[in-house]
Amino acid sequence: MAVDDTQPLISHLIELRKRLLNSIICVIVVFLALVYFANDIYDLVSAPLIKVMPSGASMIATDVASPFFTPIKLTMIVSVFVSAPFILYQVWGFVAPALYKHERRLMMPLLISSSFLFYLGMAFAYFLVFPLAFAFFAKTAPAGVEIATDINKYLDFVMTIFMAFGVSFEVPIAIILLCWTGVTNPQDLRKKRPYVLVGAFVVAMLLTPPDVFSQTLLAIPMYCLFEIGVFFARYYVGKGRRDNQDEDVDSESDAS
Repeated sequence: MAVDDTQPLISHLIELRKRLLNSIICVIVVFLALVYFANDIYDLVSAPLIKVMPSGASMIATDVASPFFTPIKLTMIVSVFVSAPFILYQVWGFVAPALYKHERRLMMPLLISSSFLFYLGMAFAYFLVFPLAFAFFAKTAPAGVEIATDINKYLDFVMTIFMAFGVSFEVPIAIILLCWTGVTNPQDLRKKRPYVLVGAFVVAMLLTPPDVFSQTLLAIPMYCLFEIGVFFARYYVGKGRRDNQDEDVDSESDAS
C-alpha cells in the first residue's frame, strides 16, 4: 500500500477517535453532574411501582452492595440517554463529509426527530405504561404473596421497557428512510398492513418481558406509528435515489 493511500485512512481514524472522545467526555461530565442525585433519580424511576404497592410493602436489596451500586448504575444509563443528542451529533459530524448535499440537508432533521421520538417513547412508557402495568400486576398477585421487588431486577426491567419503547418509536423514521431511498413505497406498505400488525405483536413479544399486558401496550403504539410513518413517507418517495442521480450527473458535467 502506498504512503498516499494510508493518509485518508489515518485521517479518518483520527477523526473517529476525536468524535469518540468527545462523546465519552460528554457522558462523564453529565454523570458527574448527576451522580450526587443518584438516589433521587432512582426514587423518580421507581415511583410508578411504589405508588401501587400494598401498604407496608417496599422494595428490597438482595445483594449487599445493591443499595449503592444500583442508583449509580442507573445514573450512568441516564447520563448516556441525556447525552444521546450530542452523541448523535458527533456521529453526524463524522459521516457528513461522505454524504451528498441533499443527504446532509435531510440528516440533521432526522437526527433531531429521532432523538425526540426516542425520548417520547420513554415518556410514554413512564407516564402511561408503568402505572397501568404495575397496578395490574399488583392487583393480580395471588393471595398470600407479598410484593417485594429487588431494586436491581426492577432497574433491569424498566431499562428493558425504556429501550423497547424508545427504539420502537423510531418506526416512522425507518419508514421514511426506506421510502426516501426507494426501497419501498407507501402503496406497498399499505397492502402489508395485516402482516405489519402481526409483526408488531411479534416484535413486542421479543422486546418486552413475557406478559401480554406490556406486549399489547407496545404493539398498538408501534402499529399507530407505522401508520404515521406511511402517511408522511409519501412526501419522500424515491427522493433520495433521484437526488443521487441528479448530483452524479452534475458532477460528471462539471468534470467534463
